[in-house]
Amino acid sequence: MTTFSALVARENGGEIEISAERLEESFLPDGDVTIDVEFSSVNYKDALVSVPSGGVAKGYPLIPGIDIAGTVSESSNADFQVGNRVIAHGYEIGVSRHGGYAEKARVPASWVVKLDELSTFEAAAIGTAGYTAALSIEAVLAHGVTPSSGPILVTGATGGVGTISVDILSRLGFDVVASTGKESSRAMLKELGASETVGRLPGEEKVRPLGKATWAAVVDCVGGPTLAYALSTMKYGAIAAISGLAGSPALPTTVLPFILRNGTLAGIESGQVPIDDRRALWAKLGREYKPTHLDAVSHQISTAHVHDIFADILSGAHIGRSVVNVADGF
Repeated sequence: MTTFSALVARENGGEIEISAERLEESFLPDGDVTIDVEFSSVNYKDALVSVPSGGVAKGYPLIPGIDIAGTVSESSNADFQVGNRVIAHGYEIGVSRHGGYAEKARVPASWVVKLDELSTFEAAAIGTAGYTAALSIEAVLAHGVTPSSGPILVTGATGGVGTISVDILSRLGFDVVASTGKESSRAMLKELGASETVGRLPGEEKVRPLGKATWAAVVDCVGGPTLAYALSTMKYGAIAAISGLAGSPALPTTVLPFILRNGTLAGIESGQVPIDDRRALWAKLGREYKPTHLDAVSHQISTAHVHDIFADILSGAHIGRSVVNVADGF
């Protein structure tokens, strides 16, 4: 019987232990498409799987990794042939179904996206974070925001969603203001295309119910007082696309930005997007939305270093995208 290597998270005495194991293919769930995994990535949700109180994993043992990028090795679905480059993410992957930190993965065909323009490395470097960034940008564009509307604020700009949002928005011609608490990363954000970088918001400034109208749109990954400040300083008719709570899940604001400035708060959720919509947006990520600075915001790690990145993410020290090279060994 064929075996494969994987990182497996197991619960032991109230703690979560993650270690490399050699497994038989029978460990994998049923599915139409079996993938030889080449790359995955490290996301906040992956880090939470390693924490007993993370509230993400539906049960153990579990192979973490919410992003799976590789080539099809077996398929019972006519839409996918052996050798096709694919990515799969969202739905139950890495949460209640084995994910990408393994040499093999098996998923339903209805969760799989065929890659035409992107390599498997590029797809993993974009991953769930970049896909979430693209969803946020789609919401901004659908709201009618154009480069002439004014500046767009990106908060938490050194994270996965933030860096790729800055990259894509600047490629599309927008004036992007990137907010970060990491002073050392400002040069990188300028390289990605930010016209201006600012510190962590609101900084020393008091959050007022309504502040100076500044932003045509906001892409927020932080929540808490940062989002409250951003909402209070949006222009009339602006939109905030929100996808994260790195700062706080609380929202200490009032209704005034919405009822006096006609503001819109758009929630962005990437895990359950219908597959046809998911495939269409990935096609854009391979063309007009393709980030132009993936090398600047991503770096490869081996599976042996996943634990280190978990610690960085949970402490708020992580920058950009960590791509797991599964072929680099366990």
